[in-house]
Amino acid sequence: MNNIYKYFIFIILYSSLSNSQENPDEKHVFDRQDTLRGSVTKERVWWDLQHYHLNIKVDPDKKTINGYNEITYLVLDSYDVIQIDLQKPLILFKAEQNNERLDIIYDGNAHFIKLKKKQVVGEFNKLKVFYGGYPREAPRAPWDGGISWKKDKRGNHFIASSCQGLGASIWWPNKDHMYDEPDSGALISVNVPKGLFNVSNGKLKGIEHDDFSSTFHWEVINPINNYGININIGDYANFSEIYEGENGDLIMDYYVLTYNLEKAKTHFKDAKRTMKAFEYWFGPYPFYDDSFKLVETPYLGMEHQSSVTYGNEYKMGYLGRDLSGTGWGLKFDYIIVHEMGHEWFANNITYIDIADMWIHEGFTTYSENLFVEYHYGKKAGSEYVIGQRKNIKNRNPIIGTYNVNKSGSGDMYSKGANMLHTLRQLAGSDELWRNILRGLNKDFYHKTVSSKQVEDYFSLKMNRDLESFFDQYLRDTRIPLFVFKLNGSELFYKWEEVVDDFDMPIEIIVEQENIMLYPTKNWKKIRIKSDKFEINKNYYTNKKEE
Repeated sequence: MNNIYKYFIFIILYSSLSNSQENPDEKHVFDRQDTLRGSVTKERVWWDLQHYHLNIKVDPDKKTINGYNEITYLVLDSYDVIQIDLQKPLILFKAEQNNERLDIIYDGNAHFIKLKKKQVVGEFNKLKVFYGGYPREAPRAPWDGGISWKKDKRGNHFIASSCQGLGASIWWPNKDHMYDEPDSGALISVNVPKGLFNVSNGKLKGIEHDDFSSTFHWEVINPINNYGININIGDYANFSEIYEGENGDLIMDYYVLTYNLEKAKTHFKDAKRTMKAFEYWFGPYPFYDDSFKLVETPYLGMEHQSSVTYGNEYKMGYLGRDLSGTGWGLKFDYIIVHEMGHEWFANNITYIDIADMWIHEGFTTYSENLFVEYHYGKKAGSEYVIGQRKNIKNRNPIIGTYNVNKSGSGDMYSKGANMLHTLRQLAGSDELWRNILRGLNKDFYHKTVSSKQVEDYFSLKMNRDLESFFDQYLRDTRIPLFVFKLNGSELFYKWEEVVDDFDMPIEIIVEQENIMLYPTKNWKKIRIKSDKFEINKNYYTNKKEE
């Protein structure tokens, strides 16, 4: 598909998306900065990202970053103002094109750069923006991100970036909206004091040394979302292994603090086990050309593309806890499995608007139970995901507010996973379900997508209208209530607490026989062999007897 055609398709899709969704967070007041950050402004839409070259110097003692970003783009529509985002207290102090200095209009965190002339459609151009200062220090990484300026137990600097939701512009200037990724990847050049090592995304292309510092050049050749680009600086040791995967030999590199090297060589065996399980369920690892890295950081972890970060203290579960309460969660390192799952759902398939963040977190939380199923059996996998229901609050919808950089509720994790587990029951066959998951990663390979596109994909592949199903679980806070009454061997049943036209079937078990029911909002009845029955627990529903 050529880029001009992609441009017009995006305009149609995004306009439809913006106008068709109800606002689940009407009490929140959004301002101009929310709109400039979260919408595809006219100063963004006319140019298509091709490549970033981020070239920076990090000074750990002063806690500063200084440098430039050279942005290569394709002109989709003739215009002469370009929006670049950079968040305070960092300063964008200069912009150049063809060695000519350009005027900058500052509007909060948005910077409107006036080009010398209107751009010519079809041309590839470059823009270089210079910046520096004191980036926001992360108060509670990775949930409340920025730069983590820490030290390891030997007193060495230990530094990392994390910025999902908050935005990559918290530490480097870029087109800070998820709809557009650089088609040809990025070159990340990071200068650090001598004795420290920087790990970023992709493959290490070279290191330059002088008397006082080292500059590390990392290259990503695949498209990459902006929050996926990262820096990790510390006293690192490296070891690696080769994984024989679906697309050939994959280099799996591990960067850990030097004093954790031997511990990591044993503990990180979960990485290869995870890769094997997820290639089975989701298809080939999406970034063979960029290799895979697991990098130790001073915070819990994040899904930075091909540079997954790790800070789970070499414990099983989530810092030693089982989030499912079933025991299965202590059979693996939660951060390794969860963050690696994001390589398929976040980095390969990326939400087009953070309102649809469930595409990242719902699928990836669900991937945990698929890992369990692959290694410990189907019953174990089901028990794990069902156990996570205790974490669901059902206070706000999973879908957020579009065009203002507002995600939905935290239920996108456990509820999103249980929605998908319920949907699997409707698929009818494990083979079909696996084919759909693999098909998603093939058909949306390296693409940004909306929730509607994903929903429609399931409807198409399962050959059933799933609109009300997704409305129920994504856009409503109520859980379907299976209401029943028994009169001898007659079972009367219906749905309550559901959206209009909700028609999800549900399976009951009567004397070890599985029976599929098709409730609506009106009473139906069926004769069963007993005055007792159970609802298949794999369906995320509630029940009430009248």
